[in-house]
Amino acid sequence: MGAERFEAIETHGLVRLAAATPEASVADIGANAAAILRLAREAAGNGADIILFPELSLSSYAIDDLHLQDALLDRVEAEIGRLVEESADLPVLLVGAPVRRAGRLYNAALVIAGGKLLGVVPKSYLPNYREYYEKRWFAPGAGLAGLEIDLAGYRAPFGPDLIFEAEGRGDFIFHVEICEDYWAPLPPSTFGALAGALILCNLSASNIIVGKARDRDLLSAAQSMRCIAAYAYSAAGYGESTTDMAWDGQAMVHEMGDLLAESARFGDAPEIIYADIDAQRLRLERMRNGTFNDTAEAMGHPEQRFRKVAFEAVAAGKREGLYRPVRRFPFVPADPARLDADCYEAFNIQVEGLVTRFRATSGKHLVIGVSGGLDSTHALIVAAKACDRLGLPRSAILGYTMPGFATGETTKANAWALMKALGVTGEEIDIRPAARQMLADMNHPFARGEAVYDVTFENVQAGLRTDYLFRLANRHGGFVVGTGDLSELALGWCTYGVGDQMSHYAVNSGVPKTLIQYLIRWCIATNQFDAETDGILQAIVDQEISPELVPADASGAMQSTESRVGPYALNDFFLHHIVRWGQPPSKVAFLAWHAWRDMKEGGWPPGYPDSAKQAYDLPTIRHWLDNFLYRFFTISQFKRSALPNGPKVSGGGALSPRGDWRAPSDGTATLWLDELERRIGPADER
Repeated sequence: MGAERFEAIETHGLVRLAAATPEASVADIGANAAAILRLAREAAGNGADIILFPELSLSSYAIDDLHLQDALLDRVEAEIGRLVEESADLPVLLVGAPVRRAGRLYNAALVIAGGKLLGVVPKSYLPNYREYYEKRWFAPGAGLAGLEIDLAGYRAPFGPDLIFEAEGRGDFIFHVEICEDYWAPLPPSTFGALAGALILCNLSASNIIVGKARDRDLLSAAQSMRCIAAYAYSAAGYGESTTDMAWDGQAMVHEMGDLLAESARFGDAPEIIYADIDAQRLRLERMRNGTFNDTAEAMGHPEQRFRKVAFEAVAAGKREGLYRPVRRFPFVPADPARLDADCYEAFNIQVEGLVTRFRATSGKHLVIGVSGGLDSTHALIVAAKACDRLGLPRSAILGYTMPGFATGETTKANAWALMKALGVTGEEIDIRPAARQMLADMNHPFARGEAVYDVTFENVQAGLRTDYLFRLANRHGGFVVGTGDLSELALGWCTYGVGDQMSHYAVNSGVPKTLIQYLIRWCIATNQFDAETDGILQAIVDQEISPELVPADASGAMQSTESRVGPYALNDFFLHHIVRWGQPPSKVAFLAWHAWRDMKEGGWPPGYPDSAKQAYDLPTIRHWLDNFLYRFFTISQFKRSALPNGPKVSGGGALSPRGDWRAPSDGTATLWLDELERRIGPADER
């Protein structure tokens, strides 16, 4: 697709929702209609697909017995006709109004689009307790089905049994309920979601009292998570009658429990908030969630009881930016409090897993290779905490540093310093003599003095290290603690079998590289160890990631992992969105571009070094995404299919064949690469 289509959110399954809080004019129907249209046009200009207004926004909510005045209801109907007429070039409007039908009055939501009244949804549950008295004026809509209404010269479906679907945009499907409905034990939106709606909309009035905003937020977040949906909420604001109540104009949009947007509340001017809802992600998650579909079956398949109203989505106005947070580091929250909580849980999940596994064995020692790099460092400090939990001296850990042909003095020194600071039993085994012998036995050119540093040269060293560790575990009555992480498993950046892919327990296998860096930083920040250990840990985090298997080149530059497989920040981003959500590569590129194109935009995790901050343009993202797809789908699944045990740590998933990811070992990346090329175009040559 061209650049313009690539940037179009609808091509990536996103729906732009606006939640509006207009100025209310008590019982001044004409003024309310004008206020609604002003905000509708503004939202249309900002590319909204759907605009949500508060409950009874056309009449105002707190007008009590005025609802039963025919003069008022006649004007309501006239203004409904005006809204429908003027909606031809506007997005979908969800407007609250009192409507008459069959001698009853209903508190209803009008669904208007493209010059049509698509449907009228009555409020199912009417509050009639404490300050509420709705049953004095309105009839409940619960139980009504299959009905129609004649309103303002239009005939439309009527009832709570409606969901609305945009033609040609299969994931743009929404349901409507009103205020009290989602305070009920079984909100109508639950059944709307089970019937297929991905976006749940609530038109609310909801007077404000102390603490109620938190309750609304809780309900909206919980409903969006439970229903695997987006939940949009808009409550009445300033201008409503304050005879006995006050109003705060709370509007918010949640998606699967995450807050995408919220209003300022208590403002003196109309307000619109925007959220780009990832409806495709919601659909994909429902496909994965068997419990959601089992519930639909247990409830008698609600889709058979709902009427689906199709409509044509109006071409949106100019869409600039993206109205949703896209985290650069999906595994690392930018919010300090959440990051601290996540690191606490992740670290202790690993410790718990290792403690339980060690207790289940008859071993006396934990055997671990310590290189001075990130992964072995993290595995070692997890093992140290596991010993503390088990009441064992840390000397029960047998740490081995095994220098090879390219081991740097700095990393080797860090490995020794860390082992001494932690009080583990440290030893050194120089693998170079054994490696030379093996290379000579294989008649490898390196054994003849040639500077040939191929994969065999690298894997001889990696394999020997693991071979030593397993035999040392046999000799000392222990088991090998694996150090390889989730990112390396995704990329296949590990040596299979007798190599770093294998261990007795893979304690890091559920932790991506970007999170490992923060777990070590968290250990420093929260004083998990003493000051001497903290200093060594900081030095290790600050160094460049390298396998140190190939000697430095003529300029002295060491082997760089990220120059070979790509930046781990991007790889972890790709991993999260492709494995956790199953999103197509073009969508992943779109999201990565929004997350990484400008280092000044969006949040960075606390403490992230300024010197490490950078931006990636689309060609760079595309290049490394091609590389990720090839490595992940084509050349590395066989390594994941034979993984040792290890704890799942993140909701982003794990790659164990006994856990989140099952795939054929002889697969190919062709269709993913084809999708990327078809949607974005050929990759730049690099």
